[in-house]
Amino acid sequence: MKKILYIGNQLKYFNATPTSVDILSALLKKEGYEVHTASGKKNKVLRMLDMCFSVIKFRNKIDIVLIDTYSTSNFYYAVAVAWWCKIFKIPYVPILHGGNLPNRLIKSKKLSNTLFHLAKTNVTPSEYLMQKFKEAGYFNLVVIPNSLELKNYVFKQRKMAPRLLWVRSFSEIYNPLMALNVLEKLRETYPEASLCMVGPEKDGSMERCKKWAVVNSLPVTFKGKLSKTDWVRLSESYAIFINTTNFDNMPFSLLEAMALGLPIVSTNVGGIPFLVEDGQTAMLVNKDDTEAMSDAIIKLIKEEPLANKISINARKKVEKFDWSEVKPLWMSVFE
Repeated sequence: MKKILYIGNQLKYFNATPTSVDILSALLKKEGYEVHTASGKKNKVLRMLDMCFSVIKFRNKIDIVLIDTYSTSNFYYAVAVAWWCKIFKIPYVPILHGGNLPNRLIKSKKLSNTLFHLAKTNVTPSEYLMQKFKEAGYFNLVVIPNSLELKNYVFKQRKMAPRLLWVRSFSEIYNPLMALNVLEKLRETYPEASLCMVGPEKDGSMERCKKWAVVNSLPVTFKGKLSKTDWVRLSESYAIFINTTNFDNMPFSLLEAMALGLPIVSTNVGGIPFLVEDGQTAMLVNKDDTEAMSDAIIKLIKEEPLANKISINARKKVEKFDWSEVKPLWMSVFE
């Protein structure tokens, strides 16, 4: 079996949400692959140095390097790691995560050409990024969706009620404040409506949301970061999952909500309409449209057969993302 070095942000021990490098590396190890990972350094400069040093350290012990690739400053981690892979003639595979990567292709055209054209292949979890990269002239692409182990998610159809669950890092790009505005609007129809928000602080957004909730007397529970087991258990008490993001690719939290049977109301951005279909596997609304999201939630509460249909369809859709289905796709990349 191939020996793999997987480069990504391993910051779960610093109150961050586990990322692909945590999830996929564990699944590959279960299949018998030898997987080395980097980096868990909190400081960004030290993290990049550790990532590059790992390529040097393992250069004679690995067959391929996987690189989690995002659209923000982490893009430069991928560029630096790929440079060292080229120096040592090690095949590398960028895994495209950033929902705003199409803009990065424009802003950093020269670096993007070097990074993506010289890769063994580029793995995209969504048809959305596949389409955007092809439009930009990249064709060494393969779609491998984010995967989960369905056995860890018990499907449960929900009795519709205005009990909302939001699960994401508290970051402006995920627009958490919109969730509070939706709750405030929803309470005009359902005064008993409540919201639970799960996720770690990233940029001060959680503190801003907490202040907003106090000022506007909103019944919001802030749980912070929870383990997967804990938030899955928590989800049993909620009826509807809301996703308020401004940019996205294929959010793992949506896959989990689909697996659990939570009807989803989400903003219609990035790769999300490539993942779910409005009225069939989710309810989709325009970015930052508080009123439309509130109306969609009310529709689900009033029309429980619709909510049930969406719940069942979403579970069927997410079965395609079970590790048993996705595993052969990764094996073909390693061959």
